[in-house]
Amino acid sequence: INAEYGVPPHFQFFCSCYQVDKFCLRQFDAPDYVGTKIPSTVTKEQFLSHVNSLLQQGALSLKEGYAPFCKHVFVPNFIPGLKVGSVAIDSSNISFLRSGYLSRTPKELPVLSRWFARDEVQIPDAKFLDLILYSREQIIAENIAMGESVEGHPDDYEWGIIGIKGQLEDYELPMQPITMMRNALGKEEGGSGVPLDRTKYLFSVSYWDKHAILQ
Repeated sequence: INAEYGVPPHFQFFCSCYQVDKFCLRQFDAPDYVGTKIPSTVTKEQFLSHVNSLLQQGALSLKEGYAPFCKHVFVPNFIPGLKVGSVAIDSSNISFLRSGYLSRTPKELPVLSRWFARDEVQIPDAKFLDLILYSREQIIAENIAMGESVEGHPDDYEWGIIGIKGQLEDYELPMQPITMMRNALGKEEGGSGVPLDRTKYLFSVSYWDKHAILQ
């Protein structure tokens, strides 16, 4: 397991295996992680072993993401107890909806967010995992822009997993509006540098107006 490189939320996608990068360790280790939390009953080694087995079997295929440097891999949820990372807002839970300013890392600006506390609402088990990948070039570019060292960065992989999303669907869900805005702000603010697409933004709003993440 490689947890020394200061790249963003990343597992690293090698030609024949995955490795864990320290930003993505939050999903395993951070108790207040916002989104899909990996149960403590599953270790990083066990997660990697299963994903690497699927990779070796040729069972993983890349799907297009929101930009050329972004791809998705969808796999059936193989982790007992892993929940979805967001739920629909309805009359039974809307009174538990919280809001505040959150940042994903100390270097990012906090942004206004809303969420449900995991212990206050009903959360279904995830049926699928969406593994979100960025190209090695994009990972390095974002690190440099955020002032992170890339000295010694591995050069033997093409894609790095920047996040794991537990969900009920086997396709990409809309990116949160604030994530689109952060991306448009540029790499120096923790985004990807992709300009805001008004049509995609409004579609995202229509989805996230009725859903909220979990913390």
